Amino acid sequence: MKIASLIAASLAAALGTATAPAHAAYPDKPVTIIVPFAPGGGSDNIARYVASRLSERTGSTFVIENKPGAGTNIGNQLAARAPADGYTLLFGQVTLSINPYLYKDLGYDVKKNFVPVGMIATSPTVLIVADQFPARTLREAIDLIRGKPGTVNFGSGGAGTSVHLSGELFKSLIQGDMQHVPYKGSSPAMTDLIGGRLQMMFDTAPSALPQIKGRKVRALAVTGKSRLADLPDVPTFAEAGLPAFDAPAWYGMLAPAGTPAGVVATLNEQINAVLGEAATRRRMQELGVAPSPGTPEDMAAFMDTEGRRWQATVRSANVSLE
Repeated sequence: MKIASLIAASLAAALGTATAPAHAAYPDKPVTIIVPFAPGGGSDNIARYVASRLSERTGSTFVIENKPGAGTNIGNQLAARAPADGYTLLFGQVTLSINPYLYKDLGYDVKKNFVPVGMIATSPTVLIVADQFPARTLREAIDLIRGKPGTVNFGSGGAGTSVHLSGELFKSLIQGDMQHVPYKGSSPAMTDLIGGRLQMMFDTAPSALPQIKGRKVRALAVTGKSRLADLPDVPTFAEAGLPAFDAPAWYGMLAPAGTPAGVVATLNEQINAVLGEAATRRRMQELGVAPSPGTPEDMAAFMDTEGRRWQATVRSANVSLE
């Protein structure tokens, strides 16, 4: 089904009546945070924790509304078309830096239809392999891929996802050939990796950590400047000999363009306060992410940098989706 059809069906149900303009005492009624993923995943878990802390800090209710589908475009477009009053927000992530270069018609413009509120967290990408995979290190994996072109496969939750493009970036950097196996979601891909039907997979730390800790899969390397606290024995890509590879996952809050500056400032202040709490740092570590407080301007600059990275990767891999 075309993206436009999927989005149209959801818009009809989700965008009912406009809400009143934001008051000076913002927020003085429930705030909806659209999460463009199904419940229970890494993004959803982070969003629900932040929402609960914002509810406690402000005395108003922050409600999560899951709107998955079409590579996050359904949820993103719902948020883009919501009233610009601060009572509908988007829990955005790396797809906002990728989708503009994948799809011919998103139905929204990331820069024109959204205003960044603030970053929430960043997370490394982890290269994981099936337990039966013969390579025990990143170098051994690269040698295997180069020595037997096209025989090693890697899975993802679908064509054009960040983990798929992480694999394409990896291929280009090592000048090796691997076969991409797309799935309808990351869960079935992980199931096949655990079962040995897949050999490799790039995944975000929040998604991969439970399987790594459960010894169902093995981690060869993580992105980032330092090792994950929960994976002290797993080297960074730089330590393992591939410093150019970096594909971080990120999570941040956005609002529809036109949202009053005072509301954005209030939200940014409250989010940064939550991220500064010791309890939040502990919870974020458990989820495999690092708090990333900052200003809306910091987030805008970060998104621009990420957009350039993924635009180059999409073009190099010649990936295009309807």
